[in-house]
Amino acid sequence: MSVKKITKSDFAGFVDALIRTENVIGVQAKGDRFDFAPLESAKDLRLDYDVTLQPPKKFFLPPTEVLVTFELGGPYKSQLDCRKFILMGVHPYDVIAINQMDELFRQDNYDAHYMTRRNNASIIACDVARASDHVFASSMNTAVVKEGYDILLTDIGDSYLMDAPTVKGGDLLAKAKGAVDADPKALSQRDAVWAHNKKSLNKHELKCDPAYLPRLLAKAYKHPVWEERAKTCFACGSCNQVCPTCYCFNVQDDVNWDLKTGERTRAWDGCLLDGFTKVAPDHEFRKARADRFRHRLYRKAAYVPQKIGGQIACVGCGRCVAACLPDIANPVSVCNRLIDDLGIG
Repeated sequence: MSVKKITKSDFAGFVDALIRTENVIGVQAKGDRFDFAPLESAKDLRLDYDVTLQPPKKFFLPPTEVLVTFELGGPYKSQLDCRKFILMGVHPYDVIAINQMDELFRQDNYDAHYMTRRNNASIIACDVARASDHVFASSMNTAVVKEGYDILLTDIGDSYLMDAPTVKGGDLLAKAKGAVDADPKALSQRDAVWAHNKKSLNKHELKCDPAYLPRLLAKAYKHPVWEERAKTCFACGSCNQVCPTCYCFNVQDDVNWDLKTGERTRAWDGCLLDGFTKVAPDHEFRKARADRFRHRLYRKAAYVPQKIGGQIACVGCGRCVAACLPDIANPVSVCNRLIDDLGIG
């Protein structure tokens, strides 16, 4: 499909038209921070934001959700959320994180709960217009994105470019009154935005290509950095909770007071939390905080890449850096330390 150009006033009209007929969730200001929330007016949408407090994964894998309801002597009933929605303003690194989650939740035992929400979503992404304080997407090759969205918006000054590569995106774009085919000058402006972001979204510069990280970690298992960082780690799990690629969860059955009915729920969990690996009879595989701290990095740059074709499960959003009170969670800082000590090769 051709790329369209739309003035910002016409785009606001497009957003308001969508809000009248669709469930639209967009990025909005919360004081001096930003987050996704149901959108009531185009004037509340902020596409000039730096980073959202929470990643958009929560709309596909909610912090808490009911999987199954059951009753004594009766059937088990799966609870699937089939509501359609539009997620507007997703940055490229978060789109790439969603793409990874899609691949993981399709593998092995297909997760109908996640995939039902994902299939009912339309994603309107937008290129980053303002770098956050801790973003390092340029180092992770995630500053721009080529797939996984239904529409991609690029701010070129007085207008947006709208690229709609999917059928869902084309259907939405057809509702954009005033949109015209993008001219060569506009496309050149978009190329300039992409070239800029590929270099400038890099507040923490990784000293190697991310593709090298699995080999780096293969020789770093007993490095002292894990114990050193863990000494000040609160094991609060904040880095897990704000990460767009972390997807661990706990499952629990709860029986109601009538002792006849109940529900099975799942809730976010995190590998930094004490008790995450505890099993019967009270054995814990990673009881030491240093082991849990190390596992978080190995999960991102060694274990998940084995499952999804070498993709590193860190997209450089920088949320973990901002969330960590003792300032030890930065993956770039840890990996650069390993490179300095162990070299590349």
